[in-house]
Amino acid sequence: MNEIVHADQQLFLFLNNLGTTTFDSFWMFITNKWSSIPLYALLLVLCFVKLGWKRTLLVLVMVALMIAGTDQLANAFKYGVERLRPCHTESLLDQMRLVKPYCGGQYGYFSAHAASSMAVAVFFGKLFKPYLKWMLPLLLLWSITVGYSRIYIGVHFPLDVLTGYFFGTLIALLISVLNKKLVLRFKL
Repeated sequence: MNEIVHADQQLFLFLNNLGTTTFDSFWMFITNKWSSIPLYALLLVLCFVKLGWKRTLLVLVMVALMIAGTDQLANAFKYGVERLRPCHTESLLDQMRLVKPYCGGQYGYFSAHAASSMAVAVFFGKLFKPYLKWMLPLLLLWSITVGYSRIYIGVHFPLDVLTGYFFGTLIALLISVLNKKLVLRFKL
């Protein structure tokens, strides 16, 4: 386990130190949860146009469950595992770049940003697959960019992000199954 943690720290330092002050504001924008509002608005409009208002309301409920699920699971892991964020790891502070003006919570395993962005990508990618085949690759690219931003700014290790992707995907697949069952059950 120590070898995995050490490799994760070394990969973090490599990726984090690729950054330059020229791109810091771009990555701070990407990592900000409010920067995704235009994407969410577009997904909502697409739902309404492609699926109608009843299914759009169901999708909103499913998304709320999905985001709550990823956030709560991430919090449970953070306080259960208690792995320090890179910016709270004394041995890394002089080797890393902390782009954010503050570090955030003490623990970082796993990234809720990575989990929720991947959940949105997988859920909507599956939802729109019959209509817009390009949606999933585009949303996956967005999610990967959000996840990398967490490493870039210095608040998550790569394994925090990868674990977030895993749980985000799992939760999205479960919510997709529930969504399909409810659509069939209520003939939406």
